[in-house]
Amino acid sequence: MNQTNTPSGPAGNQIIWIEPEPCILCYACVRECPAMAIEVKANVDHVTILPNRCIACGSCYTICPTRAVKIASDLNKVQEAIAAQRITCAIIDPCISAEFPDITDYRNFVGMIRSLGFKGVYDLSFAVDLTAQAHATLFADFKGKYRISSKCPAVVSFIEKHHPQLTDNLVPIFSPASVMAGIIRELEPENPFIVLINPCLASRLESGSNDDNHRIDAQIPFQELRDWFTSHHISENSVEFSDFDPPNGRKGALFPLSSGFMQAADQFEDLLMSNFLSTDGRQDMVESINGFATSYEIRKHLDLFYCEGCIMGPGMSAKGNKFSRRTLATDYAAKRFETYVPDVWQSDLEHFKISEPNRQFHPDNQQMVLPDETEIADILKLIGKTGDHDTDRGCLACGYKSCRDFAISVALGLAKADMCHLYGTKNKQEYIKSLRSSNEQLARAQKALQESEKQAREEKQLAQEYSETLTAVLQKIPSGVVIVNEKLRIIQANREFIDILGDEIKAIDEVIPGLKGADLRTLFPAPMLNLFTFVLQNNQDIMHKDISMNNRLLNLSVFPIKKSTILGAVLRDLSLPEVQKEEVIKKVTEVIDKNLEMVQQIGFLLGEGASDTERMLNSIIKYYRSEETK
Repeated sequence: MNQTNTPSGPAGNQIIWIEPEPCILCYACVRECPAMAIEVKANVDHVTILPNRCIACGSCYTICPTRAVKIASDLNKVQEAIAAQRITCAIIDPCISAEFPDITDYRNFVGMIRSLGFKGVYDLSFAVDLTAQAHATLFADFKGKYRISSKCPAVVSFIEKHHPQLTDNLVPIFSPASVMAGIIRELEPENPFIVLINPCLASRLESGSNDDNHRIDAQIPFQELRDWFTSHHISENSVEFSDFDPPNGRKGALFPLSSGFMQAADQFEDLLMSNFLSTDGRQDMVESINGFATSYEIRKHLDLFYCEGCIMGPGMSAKGNKFSRRTLATDYAAKRFETYVPDVWQSDLEHFKISEPNRQFHPDNQQMVLPDETEIADILKLIGKTGDHDTDRGCLACGYKSCRDFAISVALGLAKADMCHLYGTKNKQEYIKSLRSSNEQLARAQKALQESEKQAREEKQLAQEYSETLTAVLQKIPSGVVIVNEKLRIIQANREFIDILGDEIKAIDEVIPGLKGADLRTLFPAPMLNLFTFVLQNNQDIMHKDISMNNRLLNLSVFPIKKSTILGAVLRDLSLPEVQKEEVIKKVTEVIDKNLEMVQQIGFLLGEGASDTERMLNSIIKYYRSEETK
């Protein structure tokens, strides 16, 4: 098992914690926790253990399906003590026999443990006999005050934190493990390093609160011991027999079983005559303490186990049948009883007798203040529980005894509403309905998208055809044509434009076909560029502007195609003969148009003179046109 602390592990001395990544929010741990010590926050994808409320019972550890719950390890500390050659002693819980059914003789247990480096190996059974006798004495000396046994650390922690008013009812006697630690320190006065090997996690809480005499320095669960044996290749066949160090017990080996503790003191639970009640298991333990705290109907001393006996403790291997383990434990107890020497046992019992019970408990009130009734009612309404008859019971799927208890946990922030099966089903149905509606909307949107894509493809194809047509038309125009963007970068230019600009520009065209992307500022002189800038800023045409460039007279027209974004320009070389003739015809036409206006004004004065002038000018135009035709 060898669970070690990691950066995402426990805070401080926390014994048990939850790793966020493996947690799947199944809420199994929430349902099992008797102390309401597991917090479920909204919008958080894992649960958290609240160390102040936790009693280290280990229920969450054994129930977690993904092993997200981790426990702290003392193995490194134990190995360091052995390596430093400290006097290291082990206290062995009797239920070791239920953990290792493959080992046939308990003396092999002892030999295997000694081979790990332990100097002393002690059976817990004698301390069980001792504390059981002390409990029986107190139970028998009844003076109107009923008691609760203090042998189980998880029970003690539960009372200290969640029923602190019952702390005075706890028997003021240390647990058998702590008593055994005190015996070892008396036998080994050179400050031994004491290790408890058992299936309990809560015993670590007790060890931390004990005085130095009853201190336990480290604890190893049976699962971890098994791994330790495996890593050192230690087996039953690799060691010699060895026996426990004295003192030895009598019936204390029955300790892991329900009612076995009191039987160790020859106290049998006679249903008619006995003044104590033994029970085990989480639910029975909680109910018996709650009943003891709230009514006088339980008029018995309570002998309680949190687990279903130590044989089902969280430190045992995950797989194991309760009844087969019970058989193994009783067989082991019978074998240990065979070695019992009455006189020696009685002498040891007198020597180590607990004469004055003086254990101090530490009430740590973790009881929660109930939320406001209005808030509880709102949560009950949210999960569909409105009547009083609905709140006192429930389906129990959430792990709480009633819907009201569940609503209180939700209000306290320890649970979420969607843990409720009915609420979750209702939300699921609403979600399915919403999902169906969303799917229908999505289908419509997909259809519209497909139509839009089809239209876009058609438009793209049409645009491509227009572009090809435009390019073809531009190439056929006898004048130079160029189209530029707002940064005066060429978008498109025809062949005539490149030819007009000369050989140097033709060389550029070979590298950049069509001059696409070329900067017009590198092609034209500043006066021509100013015309483009003017049109870009003012969105006004500049038509037929004569400009000299490279010893040639050019005619330039610039006009906006798209406001402040795209410009077009037409460039003609006036030095070409055909252009000269065209220009003369144009000029003469302009003169005719202008003179016609004048002729109309003075027509009445000149009479036939206007007709002669018109005939003359038309003849000039006709002449040039005829020359152009030739």
